[in-house]
Amino acid sequence: MSSQQMQMQMQNSGGSSSISSNIPVSEVFWTLVDKADKKFSKIRDLPFYQRSRHDTYFYKVFKVYTQLWKFQQENRQKLIEAGLRRWEIGEIASRIGQLYFGQYMRTSDANYLSESYIFYEAILTREYFKEGLFQDVNIANKQLRFLARFIMVCLVLNRREMVQQLVNQLKVLVDECKRTFQESDFKEWKLVVQEIVRFLKADTAFINIRPLRYSLVLDSHPDTLPHVAAAITKRHLKLQDAVLSSFHPNEVKYSELTIDTFRMLQCLEWEPSGSFFQSSSSKLSQNGATGTSRISYIQDIADPTLPANPRKAVLYRPSLTHFIAVLATICEELPSDGILLVYLSASGYCGSAQNESGCIHFGPRGDRGSNCIYPSDFLPFTRRPLLLVIDNDNSKAFKDIAEAEKGESVAMLLSPSCSPALSDCSHNSNGSLFTMFLTAPLQAFCMLLGLSGTDIDLDPFNKAEMLLSSSLNNWGLALATSDTLNPVWGQIFGDPFIRRLLLRFIFCQAVLTLYAPVYNDNKFLPTCVPSLPTPVLPPSYSYQSVILNLASMFGATKHFIFSEDVLPENIQTNIMNQLTL
Repeated sequence: MSSQQMQMQMQNSGGSSSISSNIPVSEVFWTLVDKADKKFSKIRDLPFYQRSRHDTYFYKVFKVYTQLWKFQQENRQKLIEAGLRRWEIGEIASRIGQLYFGQYMRTSDANYLSESYIFYEAILTREYFKEGLFQDVNIANKQLRFLARFIMVCLVLNRREMVQQLVNQLKVLVDECKRTFQESDFKEWKLVVQEIVRFLKADTAFINIRPLRYSLVLDSHPDTLPHVAAAITKRHLKLQDAVLSSFHPNEVKYSELTIDTFRMLQCLEWEPSGSFFQSSSSKLSQNGATGTSRISYIQDIADPTLPANPRKAVLYRPSLTHFIAVLATICEELPSDGILLVYLSASGYCGSAQNESGCIHFGPRGDRGSNCIYPSDFLPFTRRPLLLVIDNDNSKAFKDIAEAEKGESVAMLLSPSCSPALSDCSHNSNGSLFTMFLTAPLQAFCMLLGLSGTDIDLDPFNKAEMLLSSSLNNWGLALATSDTLNPVWGQIFGDPFIRRLLLRFIFCQAVLTLYAPVYNDNKFLPTCVPSLPTPVLPPSYSYQSVILNLASMFGATKHFIFSEDVLPENIQTNIMNQLTL
């Protein structure tokens, strides 16, 4: 059930009109609260996958909370006179915000995310938890939990000014609570503050330069993408589902969202056309969850012209059995024209077992069997179309899958065995360089050169973005018209998300091939299975020419080794020609 359908049904579900007028208002209210709490406790622990199996139950929970919210609005004064406190109203609004966010995580429907933001913003502006904040430790903890959850919603929505505002409030509140109450009660909250500060430090090197999500303003419109020749494939698959998971010691994360899974999550979503480009000086609404400000915000963040987002299951450090169960469930629900993307990022691996070329650690070391994922673990799921993105030093072990599929040929993007030895590219501080190339390629290029957003003027960076975007489009056209493109890639190259990932993979491979410190060393190169053809490109759009032009924009040509036929004196001419196309 879509968010629009659910909203229409909830609006028609009625408020206090169905409640007998003979029962005291306060008694009706607390009966509704108890009913809502019971349903909330059941739904809270349900998994974020198995979406279609729980739609009816989610509707019932939303319905009772809508009834409760309307009832307290219509009878607010009577309830206050009967002893209702503001923090109790805030608790209901917070529960509704949690429900909307949980439904977004299950469906990837951005409208639920927007509704979650609206309820949380109402709590913030109306200060529901302010009264008694420093007299009651329970109210203080409710305010802290609210801020932490609202930060998560704003992170995923890419509303970074609000994130910074909320983080500052969280810091101040934690410090004040430590002074007012027992300091030991707030040690965990201090860790939460450290966690979000570290996350933002890793993620704001190039803040507000370009969204990670697929933008119809900046990326090619799906309707304009070139079609693969029918001689290659007559089958056209769409990215319907994705499983995203990472496991690294001391990895950058906020709550259960790691920096790598966050980037992949964003990369596999549509950017609402107006949301990224809205004025940064716009005032926050003071009207909460009702009125014209709510309508204008929904119009701004929601874009009815966009297709549905691929549904994503984000798994934080799952056990192997849980991971396999999620794959099985999603494969069972996968439409006939769909493909499942599985993204795994992990730092550990172990040697080969019998009949295996190796595996990757996906948990604490010690219990090898239950914490290792082998290539053969994916074989039962090769009966459905799969795209594996493996970011691990032992990723090439998964090439063995290509020899043993059970029905469908698997497409794979495999990270290098080694990463360039640059402190700025260490996983603990910035996440995976390979994942960054797939989600933010120009930022990854700059990180490889030791540059951050503060080191770069916006004008040359924007020109470099234009050059890279134009070049990737030309590479995509050359691939689509190639008569040697493998059908495994041909059948999914028409999907805009997969196409973008694949072209960025090519860019990553080309950059690392020419990168001087690791030049001519295959262990630093990513691999794709099946292999891609080398397309015939005009000289100005050859891989080397594009990278030479990009490097020259940042004064970094010395970091690469180019062929003699790529002449530096042609750089400026090529740049100007490409940027005026």
